[in-house]
Amino acid sequence: MTKTFIFLAPGFEETEAIVPTDILRRAGLEVETVSITPQKEVTGSHGITIMADSLFEDTDFSTGEMLILPGGMPGAKNLNSHAGLKKLILDYNNKGKYIAAICAAPMILGEMGLLKGEKAISYPGYEEHLHGAQVTDERVIVSGKFITAKGPGVAAEFALKIVEILKGDSIAKKVASAFII
Repeated sequence: MTKTFIFLAPGFEETEAIVPTDILRRAGLEVETVSITPQKEVTGSHGITIMADSLFEDTDFSTGEMLILPGGMPGAKNLNSHAGLKKLILDYNNKGKYIAAICAAPMILGEMGLLKGEKAISYPGYEEHLHGAQVTDERVIVSGKFITAKGPGVAAEFALKIVEILKGDSIAKKVASAFII
């Protein structure tokens, strides 16, 4: 089974973590939510506390196919300051694995220099962090092994694009139909 990891940091945008987790699991993908804090309980930017499946330091990332970074503030800044996560992002990038980021989280990839020559999008106002990227106004963009999306309003579309990439168009359409999208 294809495995993905969704990272939770204090102040994450709840919609951008929960909706992809739900849709990917409906599509039959294995999704592990990972806290980058010492606790499994992580509180999002709107006061909703989520129980992560695992802690970063206890997780085996070798079996994964994709890393997913929710945005939100200060969630994206907290992800960006986690050295272990940045090392993992570089490892996945070097292995040609997918990395998805939504809202403010594409700034992490941009500031790491990974989006040079790629098309990308972020939450309005964060484009300046997408160093070297060709910034477009699309809602969800796939460029190389990167998937970026604009914000919480496109969380379902973002998740369905991930399903399409990892499980195929027919599964994505089936999940979208059941989800009434």
